[in-house]
Amino acid sequence: MPSNLEIDFATVLACSVHDMKNSLCMVIQSAELIQAEGEKLSDDARAELARLNYEANRLNSNLLQLLSLYRLDRQQLPVQIDQHYLSELFEELLLRNQYFAMQQDIEFIIQVEHDLNWFFDRDLVLNVLNDAIANALRYSNRRIVLRAEVIQGLLQVQVVDDGPGFPDFMLDNANPDMQKLDLRHGHTGLGIFFAKLIARAHHNKNQRGQVSLQNNSELSGGSFSLTLP
Repeated sequence: MPSNLEIDFATVLACSVHDMKNSLCMVIQSAELIQAEGEKLSDDARAELARLNYEANRLNSNLLQLLSLYRLDRQQLPVQIDQHYLSELFEELLLRNQYFAMQQDIEFIIQVEHDLNWFFDRDLVLNVLNDAIANALRYSNRRIVLRAEVIQGLLQVQVVDDGPGFPDFMLDNANPDMQKLDLRHGHTGLGIFFAKLIARAHHNKNQRGQVSLQNNSELSGGSFSLTLP
């Protein structure tokens, strides 16, 4: 093998992530099959299965983010804009997360008009919101609000929880730079970086999507907001 062989590490990583994602999907499918037999499991086994489901779902979301960021960097990720109903999007998000929420005794409160629809890339927005819900499930005490409404001609989707709120370093980091990762807080910032990139990829009439984080929501916890033109 030539000693000067050049390796495109980004491409190797993207291929590896794709393979890991395929294996992880099989793990998630197996966990879902076991969930169907949940009444035969002990309480401890159900709790462990719920945690497995949660962590697998979160890892799958992270892998999707990595693949999307790679394709964005290579300009190979065209945003597929189409019309979608928010109630249907919320239904899928609940299906992905309901088992863990049920085991943790966390209630989802859905606030959306049945006929509310908007134009956006369904897969990208679904992944952004799923990551926000995973974060809310980790820190929530009892309730999570999932809301969508049109405000001043813009679609606003919120994930609100009753946990301790976002840490100051996340609220202060309005424009995270992935060239300067700070792992001191145990949080890479990849999720919020990805969310803001996807939001900005949605644009209409000189307006671009935005993401914001706030504390002291109506549930006294954190609030993740995705706004799309």
